[in-house]
Amino acid sequence: MDSTPSRMEFAVQMTCQSCVNSIKNSLSGIEGIHEVDINLSQEQVVITTVLPSAEVKEILESSGRKAVFKGQGSNITGKHLGAAVCMIETGDPVRGVVRLLQVAEDNCIVEGTIDGLSPGNHSLRIHEFGDISDGCSSCGNVFDARGFLHGQSASSEKLTGDLGVITAESNGRSLFRMENSRVKVWDIIGRSLVVGDLPDATSQISAKFGVGIACGIIARSAGLFENTKKICACDGVTLWDERNVPVAGKARSEFVKAKASAL
Repeated sequence: MDSTPSRMEFAVQMTCQSCVNSIKNSLSGIEGIHEVDINLSQEQVVITTVLPSAEVKEILESSGRKAVFKGQGSNITGKHLGAAVCMIETGDPVRGVVRLLQVAEDNCIVEGTIDGLSPGNHSLRIHEFGDISDGCSSCGNVFDARGFLHGQSASSEKLTGDLGVITAESNGRSLFRMENSRVKVWDIIGRSLVVGDLPDATSQISAKFGVGIACGIIARSAGLFENTKKICACDGVTLWDERNVPVAGKARSEFVKAKASAL
């Protein structure tokens, strides 16, 4: 079955037509990229593609310009049916970002990049609770919209939260994109996303769905043209700086002080 394209919005540093031409050249002829719309005055690039967002970002930055993912939307309905993002941060050294986009009532695109994994296959699933106070063990059972708990034999179908298998290469990175007919973004905001050490544990009759080695909380994400921020009003960190600066804490404060002293 053909992959369903989505539309992704990126902020890309551009100052002149030469920048636009460089970006066009970097995207030209790339399999999986269907349409490209570049707005120089707004430093905006909107791409219709079947590629994961991290791969598109790498292609954009191969032009020599910084790129920041800003939002995504459906290429089918033209409506914003819901988008979510999960930062995988609990489970050192595993780190990553997973994005979910509802492109149709019965189709959710799940894509992302996860680093620090052992090479091979790992399960990816949504759990009931957005509680990572005790790591992945406090996330509860695998989520199922029908109300079935993991381990019950009442259903022969996969649980809603069983997203499938991702594969890590020899460098520990998994770059993936899959489509799911069971997941609805509006049902999973505030729940958790868990990466398992096993490729698939659906058939196991146990309270746990394999061992969770990394997890994060699923949060609402911006749709196309919903994220207009270019500078943080609280401390002046720009869109281009923020991707390399912690969200909060001492390291962010030190960055802000250093930047102010350099002016």
